[in-house]
Amino acid sequence: MNLDLPVLLVIHRRPSATRRVFQAIAAAQPRRLFIAADGPASPGDRQACDETRAAVRDIDWECEVAHDFSESNLGLNRRMISAIDWVFRQSEAAIVLEDDCLPHPHFFGFCASMIARYRDDARVVHVSGECYRRERPGDDSYLFSKYPLAWGWATWRRAWSLFDARMASWPNFRSQPAAGALFDSQDERRYWMSTFDVLHREQSAGRMVSWDYAWYYACMTHGLSIHPAVNLVANIGSGPLASHTNDLGELSNRPTGSLEEPLRHPALLARDRQADLDTFDLRFPGAVLKRQRSFGHQIGRPARWAMRLVRGIRGGTR
Repeated sequence: MNLDLPVLLVIHRRPSATRRVFQAIAAAQPRRLFIAADGPASPGDRQACDETRAAVRDIDWECEVAHDFSESNLGLNRRMISAIDWVFRQSEAAIVLEDDCLPHPHFFGFCASMIARYRDDARVVHVSGECYRRERPGDDSYLFSKYPLAWGWATWRRAWSLFDARMASWPNFRSQPAAGALFDSQDERRYWMSTFDVLHREQSAGRMVSWDYAWYYACMTHGLSIHPAVNLVANIGSGPLASHTNDLGELSNRPTGSLEEPLRHPALLARDRQADLDTFDLRFPGAVLKRQRSFGHQIGRPARWAMRLVRGIRGGTR
């Protein structure tokens, strides 16, 4: 494929998953590849870290490779932020993959096309490989969302410059009408308001809780994200070695599909509100937990959740 868009791969201690993701990258043959690795969290992690680094050693295509291998354990949040900073000091745009995000072959071309098309459009800040839209209306190859889903994604240096790990602007933004208008249901609003409250408090105090939700905040308050019309990335990282995805349940190994060429572009650059409701309903752990609570707790929930609960009581499936 000889992909011109640089790729960043962030690895740690999962050699098996890393090999699968690296093979997918190798098939795309990026001309520039950045590999960042975190160090072992304990002496017992050393062998797994070494095996994981060995899994990305053999580059059998023409490629400029750069490594940033930490000997100390930075932790997921510090490692991701420092790795992305490192890449954008050298590149104007890049694909970002973690060692548990397995991309479909069409993922790379899709990202490259979106990065080129919207390079100078400040309204677009993120390109995701994930899709949770339950139904695909029309023939468009992608949609616009407020959610910058980060299991396989791409962005520009101009957008990453908006990232602030401390979320310093949150208190002021929270009091603006735009904050409430960003969400499409009461549950969604409550979930994100409370989540951003906690993140701002913790991260302002120097306790980094979540790099990706801080990135969500930056993107959600500055522009739109692109989602493909079909899912292009499977998360294969559920298990004991995961930092935050020990049990992904239905989100683990979601099927991926193909996008037809040439891509069909939406007529309008406008957020798909139904896609955002579906994404919130299916993607975020807080929303999933809410669906598992008592019948009394479901009173006042959106109709889509209530109907699922009724079907469950009657012996149906979700």
